[in-house]
Amino acid sequence: MRANDLTDGLIAGAVGTTALNIATYLDMTARARPASQTPERSAGKVARIAHLSLGAPQQADNRRSGLGALMGYAVGAAAVGFALLTRGRRQPLLRAAVLLGGGVMTLSDGSLTLLGVTDPRTWRRVDWLADIGPHLAFGLTAAATWNRLRPSR
Repeated sequence: MRANDLTDGLIAGAVGTTALNIATYLDMTARARPASQTPERSAGKVARIAHLSLGAPQQADNRRSGLGALMGYAVGAAAVGFALLTRGRRQPLLRAAVLLGGGVMTLSDGSLTLLGVTDPRTWRRVDWLADIGPHLAFGLTAAATWNRLRPSR
């Protein structure tokens, strides 16, 4: 495993996170739905668990918003795990997309569930589609980026 492989994993994760955000904003625009509050709620839970004061109420609201977004980027950086798993090699696009998108969706939804922010068992079909679509965009773009950055053999 070379350091370049880990860097390429980070790059693929960043591209995937950008695609996930674009897909989410397109969904918000198309359905005229508000932004999800789950990132801020999860940031608040993590801060409470860590006994971290976020300041006065207005400051705390702003910090939860920022921390929620940063936590999303951190989940996207988990594509480094994919780089380790694949030992730096190209992968068939569909397999890589499922591993990356499914892995990030599991990590994201799993952490939200463990924190008690949401319960996927109560989600409606439209909720699942709103979650699967952006994670599929993540998986496809991260996988395509990963393969593009790999040297041809």
